Amino acid sequence: MAEIINMPRLSDTMEEGTVATWLKKVGDKISEGDILAEIETDKATMEFESFHEGTLLHIGVKEGETTKVDELLAIIGDEGEDISGLLNGGSSKSTPEAKPEVKKEEKESNEQKVPVEEKSKEQPANAKADLPDGVIVVTMPRLSDTMEEGTVATWLKKVGDTVKEGDILAEIETDKATMEFESFQSGTLLYIGLKEGESAKVDSLLAIIGPAGTDVSGVASNFKSGTTTDKREESPKKVEEPKAETPKETQKQEAPKESKPTAKTSTNGRLFVSPLAKRIAEEKGINLQHVQGSGENGRIVKSDIENYTPSAAAAVGKFVPVGQEDFEDVTNSQMRKAIAKALTNSKFTAPHYYLNVEFDMDNAISFREQFNSIPDTKISYNDMVIKACALALKQHPQVNSQWFPDKMRLNNHVHIGVAVAVPDGLVVPVVKFANEQTLPQIGAFVKDLAGKARNKKLTPQEMEGSTFTVSNLGMFGIDTFTSIINQPNSAILSVGNIVEKPVVKNGQIVVGNTMKLSLACDHRTVDGATGAQFLQTLKGYIENPVTMLV
Repeated sequence: MAEIINMPRLSDTMEEGTVATWLKKVGDKISEGDILAEIETDKATMEFESFHEGTLLHIGVKEGETTKVDELLAIIGDEGEDISGLLNGGSSKSTPEAKPEVKKEEKESNEQKVPVEEKSKEQPANAKADLPDGVIVVTMPRLSDTMEEGTVATWLKKVGDTVKEGDILAEIETDKATMEFESFQSGTLLYIGLKEGESAKVDSLLAIIGPAGTDVSGVASNFKSGTTTDKREESPKKVEEPKAETPKETQKQEAPKESKPTAKTSTNGRLFVSPLAKRIAEEKGINLQHVQGSGENGRIVKSDIENYTPSAAAAVGKFVPVGQEDFEDVTNSQMRKAIAKALTNSKFTAPHYYLNVEFDMDNAISFREQFNSIPDTKISYNDMVIKACALALKQHPQVNSQWFPDKMRLNNHVHIGVAVAVPDGLVVPVVKFANEQTLPQIGAFVKDLAGKARNKKLTPQEMEGSTFTVSNLGMFGIDTFTSIINQPNSAILSVGNIVEKPVVKNGQIVVGNTMKLSLACDHRTVDGATGAQFLQTLKGYIENPVTMLV
């Protein structure tokens, strides 16, 4: 008798799951304990084993698709058994028509280590022709557990290059980092489906590898690429180039029709110019629309700007406007998209409130000077704040908590996230067990993580697991600010600059040094009195830092 297999709940917070990979296909014999599929949850990608024996008769969720917990995932039964009744009433995600189409509709896959003969079976539904012998379709890989799409930052191989197994094909920008993507096949790079700067969903066409000289134009045209962004010019060696319409948002307002530019320097509505040439043009006030580019594909280079004279544009005897509107659209990076999604969700779901304090920093300044007088030792004020927070959080576990829809988690360990600014946005590497580390250890660790962050070398593991976050803008001269909570954490501390100003001590006005801090709290987990008590404990450590060494 046929058994309905539903989407399992593989974690305590899981509400829906995504099928990352099917390890069995319709018609396969299933034994109890066989791994049916890899399921991506809200925490990790996990193997899902079968508790039934029989034949896999139906797959209800394709690779890359998502469904709720307890929705139809698959059906196992006797070979040839009629399951039309189960499909009619078993799940809203299944239809009777799905049965005869299952074997025709092969799955897209980013697993590139399967043999060629298996790869041809996994060709997507829209690839209407069989793959030529030895040809491998390389798809956008899932390089992190939360990755939905990737952007090609850099191609390290070009069409026509020989590729060996283990060679780095490209650098792929995910929602967390830019990571190297290596080839699991050997052959010749025949086709590139995404140009540098383009984005596509996981499992979309990335490249095609095969024997030199093989015509893969049919394979490429039949493969649904799912491209979402077009930022770079077409590769001249591409087998097939799709036609692109001129994007309206990148057009610049032209001068009146009587004043035509001296040269057309744009392709598909975009102006190609080297960064150095652009900077020099801005300094000299030169309109790039009137410059003839001498570089490849009309690209404007430094010498074009240095040799430019406005006489060519003025020779037509017409007036050229001085103040033209000008703009540049910058496509959002994967990191910027991830930041926007996470912070928007936090701001509009967590009831934020803010507690503002000002600490006396005279003792902290003296303490740091004495500590740094030790040879080969150097700590920062930020290191002191991290250590003080870690110790205070051990005494106030409510502030070290995390909110989930069905429970509140009080963490006994202290993992502090440290916000680090990078060119594309913001990342939060995590100092694990910060309360157990010395000040020099925290200083060395933060310096190492910050360096990796700026070089885009942080691993996903180094950015996971924070229970509290510190954001410091004091080094930029900011006196006070507020931050958005890094969920599922319950609080984040914003640290300002140390300011020298008049203060009152013992009834006298003297010169002192103070620092303002703002604690953003999630009112679902941290009440006002709890947050205030935490700040009182923090004040004791910051204003008397020697107590952190006891």
